[in-house]
Amino acid sequence: MKVEEPDLSLTYTYADYLKWDFPEMVELIRGKVFKMSPAPSSRHQQISSMLVISIGSFLKGKKCKVFAAPFDVRLPRKGKADKEIVTVVQPDICVICDPAKIDERGCLGAPDWVIEILSKHTSAKDLNEKFDVYEEAGVKEYWVVHPTEQTVLAYTLNDKGKYEGILKPYVRTDKIRSKTLPQLTIDLTEVFEQPEY
Repeated sequence: MKVEEPDLSLTYTYADYLKWDFPEMVELIRGKVFKMSPAPSSRHQQISSMLVISIGSFLKGKKCKVFAAPFDVRLPRKGKADKEIVTVVQPDICVICDPAKIDERGCLGAPDWVIEILSKHTSAKDLNEKFDVYEEAGVKEYWVVHPTEQTVLAYTLNDKGKYEGILKPYVRTDKIRSKTLPQLTIDLTEVFEQPEY
């Protein structure tokens, strides 16, 4: 079923999502459709690549796996049937340590670690709607990368299921240790390396 413009007043499910043929990628958050166009900037993709390379190199031969968008992450609230799932997101980067959550269609359930890279088109969604659904779903670690300011906000779930973060963001000269992968340290100088173009 080709859907040019969804009715934004309606609530959809993953079963609907599977039938759509949008001209651009979309996400479904609590049943509401969010478009993901235009395509990410070259700066966004460079930062994403640096993070994926760092994390992927560290994970070589380990149980946890790293995935980059486009990659569907289905976050069920009740059951796992397609018609019951109302949140399907495509994080810029996610790390999944439970192989049972990975299938041919992506990930079913909360990744252990999600990284979103802000753009002017996605920042409100990443800092509000996605923050809330990741927290509710139990994503243990959530990083928000700001390419222009060259900062990272890092959040981890506390024992009450709420995100806690440091009082100030990490900056370009910092090194961050992942809570999910405590032996992994990310050097932000490398992540935010200035392009030559």
